[in-house]
Amino acid sequence: MSSRVGKSLYGAALAALTMLGTVMVAPPGHAEVPVPDARGERAVSATITVEGAMDGGLTRYYGEGELGGGDQTEGQPPIFELADGATLQNVIIGAPAADGIHCLGSCTLRNVWWEDVGEDAATFDADYASATMTIQGGGAQYAADKVFQANGAGTMTISDFQVEDFGKLYRSCGNCSDQVDRHVVIDNVTATAPGDTLAGVNINYGDTAEFSGITIVGDSGMGVCTWYEGNVDSGEPEEVGSGPGDNCRYDRSDITFE
Repeated sequence: MSSRVGKSLYGAALAALTMLGTVMVAPPGHAEVPVPDARGERAVSATITVEGAMDGGLTRYYGEGELGGGDQTEGQPPIFELADGATLQNVIIGAPAADGIHCLGSCTLRNVWWEDVGEDAATFDADYASATMTIQGGGAQYAADKVFQANGAGTMTISDFQVEDFGKLYRSCGNCSDQVDRHVVIDNVTATAPGDTLAGVNINYGDTAEFSGITIVGDSGMGVCTWYEGNVDSGEPEEVGSGPGDNCRYDRSDITFE
């Protein structure tokens, strides 16, 4: 049974057990990212805007109504939208997760966990080159496509993070209408199979990805960095290579396989 099918069956079972007051921690036979126990729950029917700092106190937030799709449909609204300079911390995003979190400029996500990634976990939409999106701690699982999507300009840093059952941990937009050079630093990250690749960058726009302290669990063939020829709003970008180089900066010593 595939992990996707297993997840769907698990979701139905979990809903039934919840009605009976029973909590199941993980799908049978599937080791999960260690999401903390939630200290409360909140259904979200309209995007929550964060300005300044918000501490969720490890509340689980999940979508309903317009935010209740829970699939890979493009253009879904996010659970949270962070203004330039905002910080969101100690939050669990449950299912359905819609389009997770949108950062409109520089932002910090600290100890944020995704139990079941919807469209994407978080999207970086800054419009200035000095913008930074910082992800410190936390983890994500069940991302059929991307975990972190960079659509705007600037640099994303992902550190002390855990990810499992995913397509790409990071992707620089391959076909946005406005293309710029984008950058990511990935440090002290544990990626557990199944997974496609840790980062996808557009080499023709000067993207860079830097890696250190990476642990890959369960799949020695998982990609570290994949090269694409990006385009401007004209279809899926072409994959043109992978591995270390000018755009993908790491040594073999930076990657540990377990």
